[in-house]
Amino acid sequence: MFKKVLIANRGEIAVRIIRACKEWGIGTVAVHSDVDSESMHVRLADESVCIGSHEPRNSYLNMAAIMSAVDVTGAEAIHPGYGFLSENYKFADIVQKHGIKFIGPNSEIIRKMGDKIEAKKVAKQNGLPVIEGSEGGVKNLEEAKKICKSTGYPILIKASGGGGGKGMKVVEEETKLAELFSLARLEAKKYFGNDEVYIEKYFKSPRHIEVQILSGKNRTVHLNERDCSVQRKHQKLIEETPSPVLTDEVRTDLLNKTVKMVEAIGYEGAGTVEYIYENGKFYFLEMNTRVQVEHPVTEVQTGIDIVKEQIWIANSGNTALKQSDISARGHTIECRINAEDPSKNFQPSPGIISVCHQPSGFRTRVDGSIFQGCKITPYYDSLICKLICKGRNRTEAIQRTMRSLNEFVIDGIVTTIDLHKKILSHEKFITSEFDTNWLGKEKFY
Repeated sequence: MFKKVLIANRGEIAVRIIRACKEWGIGTVAVHSDVDSESMHVRLADESVCIGSHEPRNSYLNMAAIMSAVDVTGAEAIHPGYGFLSENYKFADIVQKHGIKFIGPNSEIIRKMGDKIEAKKVAKQNGLPVIEGSEGGVKNLEEAKKICKSTGYPILIKASGGGGGKGMKVVEEETKLAELFSLARLEAKKYFGNDEVYIEKYFKSPRHIEVQILSGKNRTVHLNERDCSVQRKHQKLIEETPSPVLTDEVRTDLLNKTVKMVEAIGYEGAGTVEYIYENGKFYFLEMNTRVQVEHPVTEVQTGIDIVKEQIWIANSGNTALKQSDISARGHTIECRINAEDPSKNFQPSPGIISVCHQPSGFRTRVDGSIFQGCKITPYYDSLICKLICKGRNRTEAIQRTMRSLNEFVIDGIVTTIDLHKKILSHEKFITSEFDTNWLGKEKFY
């Protein structure tokens, strides 16, 4: 097993990875920006290195600084977490060429599946249903018009090199196409350094379903699916497993086809294949070649430590799991808690946490990096922690999550805790009669 791992990330995911390393008996190195010197991930790690200023490009996106920290500390492997450089194939390539283990798939797989157009082709070649639309990047407006006429409105313009809702535009009719096509390309260039976009059929009432996989040279296994349909502007707020809308027949088909595709591309590590689901049919959306923000909901449901298994695969090349080892009972819900003010259009809420009381109890887990007196800065993603609760069934899972949210106290900043209470007590959530567009239509504030 590795003797020392550097975590090229911050916040709650860095804390999560440090904990997994410690359980393997692995030494840990935290990297941090100047404003993160007192953060929990720095306090928990065995060593820490300051790699630059608060601007991500000068620190957590600074490849040279991170590689220098590896040299200084003698780390044997790098865990990228999620976000920042986790899906940057150039970074993975640099790490590999320096003889350091990148805890994730190889750079070529990251490149291939990170390109949304190429990933769609790979999925189609390996038997996954894909969304109707352009076969590749759309070069100009005239080409876009032809594709839209063939596909039919509404359509969705998406950035080839990114995700998270950036560079994504819904076009309801042809009169809006020119403006939104140009705007999507400008945003794609701004956020991903690549103005290539592609076009897909837009689904009006879809669910967002994803399958968690672990894969080594010896085999690929799935850890069932997650339903991530409670979203705001394509950003997930609540995840649950199993999905309350899939039939057993559709679920089996989805899981089997996912495993087959992942095996076919020679994937190694943890990954997630995401789908759009509507009217009883699923369609490939994208593949995330890293650990997901929402991985704990699957860990609680299955009892499998995904991050420890990630590290094992990186070290040995194989997964220690067989499909028969994985069983899931009951129902699990995860709430992402952000430092945002929902009443002010989700404006970020930086500040110092003056009071912090986190819930506990039977089948209740909190993943985070917050504590009383910690400073929430305005420079990074607003996610501060995640609450995960499991019940014997979906009803009990909702009840346990509500009980835990009522116990949660965070003063000094505004958070989305109250919003989660409103969502979980809403009739449409309780009856699971919602889609990815639901939150945008409801007036919670």
